[in-house]
Amino acid sequence: MTTRLTLTLLALCWCGQLMASTCFKTTEQKDLWVRRNVDRLITKARAAYEDETAQSAYVRTLTEISNTFEQCRLKQDSYFKSHYSDFAEWIRVLSLDQQSDHELGFEISDQTYFENTRTFVTIPDFLLTPEFLHSVKYFQTLGKAKSLLRAINGTRPKDQQLLFFSYESRHLGTPDSDNSYRRLLIVVPGDPQRNMPEKWVQFGIADPGMRIPVRNVSVVAVVSGPDRITNTYFKDYFRTYRRDGSISVKGRWELGYGDDNCVKCHKSGVLPIFPVEGSVADEEKTVVETVNRRFLTYGVPRFGGYLDTAKFGPGLGSKRSQMNSSGCSECHQPNGLGSLNWPMDSVLISSFVDGGRMPLGSNLKEWESNQLYKKLIDDYFSTDEIRPGILKAWLLGRNVNSQPEHGFTSVHSKSN
Repeated sequence: MTTRLTLTLLALCWCGQLMASTCFKTTEQKDLWVRRNVDRLITKARAAYEDETAQSAYVRTLTEISNTFEQCRLKQDSYFKSHYSDFAEWIRVLSLDQQSDHELGFEISDQTYFENTRTFVTIPDFLLTPEFLHSVKYFQTLGKAKSLLRAINGTRPKDQQLLFFSYESRHLGTPDSDNSYRRLLIVVPGDPQRNMPEKWVQFGIADPGMRIPVRNVSVVAVVSGPDRITNTYFKDYFRTYRRDGSISVKGRWELGYGDDNCVKCHKSGVLPIFPVEGSVADEEKTVVETVNRRFLTYGVPRFGGYLDTAKFGPGLGSKRSQMNSSGCSECHQPNGLGSLNWPMDSVLISSFVDGGRMPLGSNLKEWESNQLYKKLIDDYFSTDEIRPGILKAWLLGRNVNSQPEHGFTSVHSKSN
């Protein structure tokens, strides 16, 4: 037993010495490691953005970098804190959703988040009656669901009227069915004076003729705050269809199906709705316009203090002197509609830009939209030494002087 214990202690000591020997001794080594790994992770992030099968390689690289921060205690290193605080914090917040109890990507655990936001993200009772739940089970019965909603509006004051329409999404399936794009959206007005959130309740609907119903119901709750700040909260629910014909609704996370990183898609909190052409009934098209105008009144998106999105850095189209990219950041910036930064969903971004919906109010030809989208992605993810992309320049910009004719100067020369 004594021999085994001695060997174990020697092994641990050897591992500790090995770990220490692989950490950095000089500022030059630290600079080189940062620059190499900034390039590595940005390259992996772009690959994952463009092809979801590359996600696992991205996660491995992120985990390796995060582990080095911990093993070499770089967060406590005075040189790192003074030179690479943005990079260190970027790695930390990117790693949040890699923890099993932080799938939502927030600073607090998923369980704590749902406990704290329960009063905001509940589904209104009038949308949970057996009659209504059966009416949103199939596409063929949506007419009855809308009749029920019109009857409810008959009992509500003018400023509390429900806004609703059905449509087909351009880009995203539901969490339980990647190939289900039909939706019924119901906007339930809030009351800022009583701190009652406005709720965007969305039922996934099976495509016409499909016999297997969609389970997902999502709630995006909007709570107005001071200084035009709007806090947004999220929750997915699943419907369970029982053999006796009853339908129950419970949180997706509570049912054990996990969850997704909310802010990856919801950079602006609520998302505007751009339905597939022809999927909205003529009499409901004005409702779509009303709902999207309502979205623009919400103000600066925040997430209840559970995540500081500024730590992800500038987004697509951010203006920089050496890059004359599209002015997406005129709207999509921290004090606007939120920056379109990594992590982000390529299907969503491409459907808005490549699909000609963004920039808002533009009238680009298809080839112009395609070209714009490519330029936005190239400008953001580029790891070029001479013309670094928006992300790389931000991660190194506090310590790096850009010299277009030679690339970057020595990282630590700025402060030494």
